Amino acid sequence: MGTSGIGSDAGSQSICHALPAGMKLLLTLGIILVAGLIPLEHWPAQGLLLALVFVGLSVAGVTMRYLVRRLALFLPLLLVFGLSVPMARSNDAAWSWTLSLWLRCTVSFMAGLWLVHVLPFRDLLTTLRYWHFPPALIAMLGFMYRYTFILWDELRRLRNARAARDFGGGPWWRVWSINSQVIGLLLLRAMERAERTHRAMLARGWDGSIRFLDGKD
Repeated sequence: MGTSGIGSDAGSQSICHALPAGMKLLLTLGIILVAGLIPLEHWPAQGLLLALVFVGLSVAGVTMRYLVRRLALFLPLLLVFGLSVPMARSNDAAWSWTLSLWLRCTVSFMAGLWLVHVLPFRDLLTTLRYWHFPPALIAMLGFMYRYTFILWDELRRLRNARAARDFGGGPWWRVWSINSQVIGLLLLRAMERAERTHRAMLARGWDGSIRFLDGKD
């Protein structure tokens, strides 16, 4: 497993990085829990919590460019999901629920970004193991992290192959059709790779437990 934060720059260190792994995880879970419990009528508390998370990101060395890029991917999805309720039920309660959802999810997402930036993934798995989380969950998280990059490389190759055949042009409906085919093909390849990987691991004595370099199960 990697030993640096997923979103961190190489060699970047701060007070946040120096905190114990368990404290980092508890702080993140605590912020997400508090954000979910604060009612909308106390929205200044949500704003204060958002500002606190932003300060934590700044102290951790997260650049504004990195933060904006991540929010640009997250906020449109949140916006569409949140607007679905007022469109179905046009009343004040629906809008209040939507605003509360936007605030809570934004705070939780930024807290997750902070955790990703300051906590190495291997330390996360070690902490979960120390807290006696189910081994199957820890193994699933480890494989998800490992093979996400492999699937991303596979998707990049499929997109390059598609661009080589149609030169990246064509009407919008054709682009959507091709993209849907690429996603379907990626799903099939992911399933095939998962089967091959599972058979290879069983042949090597896989028993469902992740082995760490410290030798502890």
